[in-house]
Amino acid sequence: MPRKISVIGDLFMLSSMFEEALLDRCRLFELDIRKHDLPWPDEPMEHGYAVEGMDGLKEYMGTADQVVDLTGDAEILVTQLAPLSASIMDRLPGLKFVAVSRGGPVNIDMKAARARGITVVNTPGRNASAVAEFTIGAILAETRNITRGHDALRSGVYRGDLYRADIAGQELSEMTVGLIGYGEVGCRVVKFLKVFGCRILVSDPYVQLTAEDHNDGVIQCSLDRVLSESDVVSMHPRVTPETTKMINKDTLALMKKGAYLVNTARGPLVNYDDLYESLVSNHLRGAMLETFDVEPVPADSRFLKLPNVTLTPHIAGASVKTVSYAAGLAAEEVRRYLAGEPALNRC
Repeated sequence: MPRKISVIGDLFMLSSMFEEALLDRCRLFELDIRKHDLPWPDEPMEHGYAVEGMDGLKEYMGTADQVVDLTGDAEILVTQLAPLSASIMDRLPGLKFVAVSRGGPVNIDMKAARARGITVVNTPGRNASAVAEFTIGAILAETRNITRGHDALRSGVYRGDLYRADIAGQELSEMTVGLIGYGEVGCRVVKFLKVFGCRILVSDPYVQLTAEDHNDGVIQCSLDRVLSESDVVSMHPRVTPETTKMINKDTLALMKKGAYLVNTARGPLVNYDDLYESLVSNHLRGAMLETFDVEPVPADSRFLKLPNVTLTPHIAGASVKTVSYAAGLAAEEVRRYLAGEPALNRC
């Protein structure tokens, strides 16, 4: 009898790519795959606090009725964004295994899943390479006035003044770049930064430098030292109670006058009111913001009017490699489940 799998993809993590990976990795098993694509990112995600019955869930798409209908009597669910609250799980008694193709299963009520014996796995590091590459581009776009030049030309102004010594940006080779967080993304950013010849500082109290990074002169130090010595501070920690709003008026005050802040991680890491004041006062020379405290960014956001900020709409992880890699990781977890082998990334 075929094993029933529901694949709820979207317009980024396409269900067809999940299916292709599943058929490749699970070729020894007979599968009955049912697939559907949700309209994200063309339509925004929901957050649990806004919808009754979805308490505690974040960054998801789809209603309870949709998920129940699309999953049906499937034993296995593979998804990126479909929500699974306690009440939804109660309507899916046949569900035993869920593969979530993202770094954290924020769209799943993990306590409820454990209580019901549903195994949940995720795909850590799925977009680490994409975000690390994007971070380097973000640093260059902000520090070398790429954004300023682009915006001016778009509006019909040729800004030759960007060649002035007091406006032109420094090269990375003469900068100190400090990273907060040394996880999957942070390690890759360090690797890329070495090529530019910059001095690199890292603050992460829970992870030690690799021997290679240590031998290459990367310095692991306190958060205060990263903030006070860096020309560019790049954010890469997970959001926890400890890191929420860790960039605030006090930590911003520790940063060098004329430094830059780059956030390609998560919006809750930053107190955006305090950051705005630091940018308006020119304590910071600029910031590159890929994530925000409210997403989508409101049309009347004050940051949209600041000349010393580069903004992108939370797209750092958007690469084709992210999709294929995550689909492969999820499919391998499904294969291991079908074969009775332990999960690699059980949540």
